Amino acid sequence: MQLTRFIQELLYQYECVTIPHFGAFLTRSFNAQVDPRGFFYPPRKEVNFNQLLTANDGLLAHYIARKENITYENALRTIEKEVSSWKKKLQTQTLRFPGVGEIQLNQERKIQFTPWERINFDLNSFGLHYFEREPIQESVNHIKTHYDMEDTNKDELMFTPEQEEASKKSPVLRYAAIGIIGIALLGASYYFSDRYVTEQRIVAQEKAQNEIEKNVQDATFDLGSLSSIDVAVAANPLDEEVVLDQVYFSVIAGSFRSEENAEKKVVDLKAEGYPAAHAQINPEGLYRVAYGRYTSKKEAINMLYFLKYTLEEEAWYLEER
Repeated sequence: MQLTRFIQELLYQYECVTIPHFGAFLTRSFNAQVDPRGFFYPPRKEVNFNQLLTANDGLLAHYIARKENITYENALRTIEKEVSSWKKKLQTQTLRFPGVGEIQLNQERKIQFTPWERINFDLNSFGLHYFEREPIQESVNHIKTHYDMEDTNKDELMFTPEQEEASKKSPVLRYAAIGIIGIALLGASYYFSDRYVTEQRIVAQEKAQNEIEKNVQDATFDLGSLSSIDVAVAANPLDEEVVLDQVYFSVIAGSFRSEENAEKKVVDLKAEGYPAAHAQINPEGLYRVAYGRYTSKKEAINMLYFLKYTLEEEAWYLEER
């Protein structure tokens, strides 16, 4: 099985691909740029590696299970076996991920990631390459005119002080008008480009969430045959707290098997200034804790990007219905 190939395929679709107990590959978006030397670069996504993000989010395992037509558990065991082999190789050689990059240990025995050439993971820019613009050179024809001062009427060379003052002011006014127009165009382009990028991020995150839900639904689980038992279930105050009257968009900080640990995490996050809260309990019975639960998808996405790329915290997006 080519695990590295699956990682490369997922990076074109998602902004974060986590390899359990090893690390995560992250893509970061960049707008179109113009180099001062005259190079034009299309919008792009560049990949990086974070060895601190090791928690399993299920994305890679579900993708392998669907591609290889195996169970989710078998996919997890395959990943664990491959990761164990990578860690051994990393002690003496460089790990190569074709189409992604290379990982090796530096002199301080810390992981160092080098991107594979200049791969652009932005599907919207597929087929677009950078190009160099030829500088525009204005050809000026210098025409020398010889005047015979003896044959030229001196009255034609005379001008009044008012005409001289007007000729000095005219270029200044033209340059001022051009400057105002330029500033207005720059402001408008910045506003609309920022709005466009925000909308595209929301659309991309929504597609990623739908794909994860689809993978979870398609995955098969071999649990064997179970005997039926009668269980008396008591109402849980925590469950009542997170009953959804509407759709919430949550930024998840972690999942806990212990309700006490989940409550402690909520208290810690609130002490740090986050609007922390309990989210929906996942199908496996884990208590989810969110940095914040929002009714606006845009607010949730902005919080997610702030945590991941500014504070470099582990977090993921959940749409609660």
